[in-house]
Amino acid sequence: MQKLMRSRILLGVMAGLMGLVVETEPLRWIEGNLTSQVEARVGRPATPVSAAGVARRSTRRVVRRTTVYIATLPVGCVTVVIDNMSLYSCGGVYYQPYQNQYVVVVID
Repeated sequence: MQKLMRSRILLGVMAGLMGLVVETEPLRWIEGNLTSQVEARVGRPATPVSAAGVARRSTRRVVRRTTVYIATLPVGCVTVVIDNMSLYSCGGVYYQPYQNQYVVVVID
């Protein structure tokens, strides 16, 4: 049993080392560059310079629930939509409907 376990571990280590040694471009080892060149195209949503990427990153908000629940909303609440979620804004505090009550949410 011990021999079988040792041989499997040795085989796994050898396979991992072979994956490191086998390289299609041997000059990368000499130059010290083990990663391939990465390109970013301006105008794609994930690139930092594109307007779509900046707008997406700057307007994304996180709505987190707290552990505070209330049975009824305070007077003077207005309905707002944040991140495609319908919330109630009551004097700077946001509430989200949950079952038969409301939970206080924090918007980051």
